[in-house]
Amino acid sequence: MPKTYHLQLGPLERDLPLITLPNGVTIASFVLLGDAELTHYAAEQLLKKIKTDTFDYFVTVESKGIPLAQEITWLSGHKRYIVLRKAVKDYMVSPLTIPVEAITTSASQQLVLDGTDAARLKGKRVIIVDDVISSGGSLQAAEQLMQKAGAQVVDRLAVLAEGSAKNREDIKFLGTLPLF
Repeated sequence: MPKTYHLQLGPLERDLPLITLPNGVTIASFVLLGDAELTHYAAEQLLKKIKTDTFDYFVTVESKGIPLAQEITWLSGHKRYIVLRKAVKDYMVSPLTIPVEAITTSASQQLVLDGTDAARLKGKRVIIVDDVISSGGSLQAAEQLMQKAGAQVVDRLAVLAEGSAKNREDIKFLGTLPLF
């Protein structure tokens, strides 16, 4: 098996290291953190896929989706985005939590929405953005948190769809990654 997977998104190319997870599945490790060029390109391209101009916030899951949420928020003319954290922080007021299972993490996790952000989202329309959607566990948990907060998810965007996620019709993405 090769040691890398060659990814091409439009004019950009990256060689992603192949990593075998504890569950035996091998993935091409896509890390958006630190890659300003790819983050900017992905944000521009994902904005073109949004079919509605009626939304209030982008929402992302900590941590690799954060630079994408920052860039797409800025490019869209919005002023704020919401980050779902993976742990309750001392500064949070009445946080909402939900358990989450993700392909890249073997331990149980949770997603957390600060109560201050939950109040901001009540009655609002949101678009969830992430770097990669694979099993859909994080996306499902994010949607459940949005429902708890009283927000309506109007779209779901990702840079890449991994494995069978490429067959989903409820997400928009720029490229695909195989599972090995």
